[in-house]
Amino acid sequence: MAEEDRVSTNISELDRVLGGGLVPGSAVLIGGDPGIGKSTLLLQAMGELAKTRKVLYVTGEESMRQIRLRGERLGAISEGLLVYAETSLERILDTVREINPGVLVIDSVQTICSEALESSPGSVSQVREISAKLVSNAKAMDVPVFLVGHVTKDGAIAGPKALEHIVDVVLYLEGEPFSSYRILRGAKNRFGSTNEVAVLEMRGEGLVEVENPSLAFLSPHQGDAPGCAVVPTLEGTRPVLVEVQALTSPTPYGLPRRTANGVDINRLYLITAVLGKRAGLALGNQDIIVNAVGGFRISEPAADLGLALAIASSFKNRPVLSGLVCCGEVGLTGELRPVPHLERRLQEAQRLGYTACLAPPLAGLAPPKGMELLPAPSLSQALKLALSHE
Repeated sequence: MAEEDRVSTNISELDRVLGGGLVPGSAVLIGGDPGIGKSTLLLQAMGELAKTRKVLYVTGEESMRQIRLRGERLGAISEGLLVYAETSLERILDTVREINPGVLVIDSVQTICSEALESSPGSVSQVREISAKLVSNAKAMDVPVFLVGHVTKDGAIAGPKALEHIVDVVLYLEGEPFSSYRILRGAKNRFGSTNEVAVLEMRGEGLVEVENPSLAFLSPHQGDAPGCAVVPTLEGTRPVLVEVQALTSPTPYGLPRRTANGVDINRLYLITAVLGKRAGLALGNQDIIVNAVGGFRISEPAADLGLALAIASSFKNRPVLSGLVCCGEVGLTGELRPVPHLERRLQEAQRLGYTACLAPPLAGLAPPKGMELLPAPSLSQALKLALSHE
């Protein structure tokens, strides 16, 4: 889609996840835990959009006074930003047709009800009917609409799964409860990639874009500590350096525990088994706790090698080689497999001052100036290169 067909929100991180901007007539669903910052992000974005077009912000949860107080704190108050406190779908649609806004926000879809249905707000039938009519109206009027959705205890958007099929874009705002960083991640996008992520920081003035996400997910500890490894991950087109930490300790119980934060627990099981079978590490009586710093979630197999090095480093109480990053997929036979876009990962690592990368051999790869490439075809050899220094 041509860039001129999109509308910029003037928040570059949000534009990135949307695929380059807001598409006229599109429906965007934003989900996330209560208090994570969904309304804050949308109010900031609508405040920017209201400088050039009329925006209608419909709130079904908060009063207009509450919205105004937050808008003043965020600096989002504008003549073009119209706030409407209403829960009736029919009255909302009449107002939309009367005002003809450039952008519509419904916060949240679970609080809106239709007089044509007898069920209570938030029920499956209400959410399905309301979403379908709002999306149909948005496309008929060529007006983009944002829908805010509550999430269930397992993290999925509440209501029928059909809700995600109705809209064009599904975004999730994630973050740890005690961390100031928020990650906006795409789960569906008919107009762009779902691999892009936005990194934001919650401050007093609202959600602020993080210019260098890699620094946000690297631990500030001084010196080289055992149990730490830095992994250059790739989120869409953006390389992000994330520190993986691991702690091993003899279990006081019969069965050892395996705990993973920010890492798939099944990958932890796999890496632990390969370390025991192929690298000779006796982890059968060890509790293993793994954590990705900063609340970041790592989903790609390229982090396997970093996870394995962090566990081995903690078990041997020996730090990983200073200035080293590592990436590679670990196979069940202990072999290391190459990862895509290694050049881009190395450039980000070199920019942040790292001097070496441990990775599977890749023919024809020329590392950036000042960056040494340490090829390792197997996990056991990688452990020797990373942990056998003085």
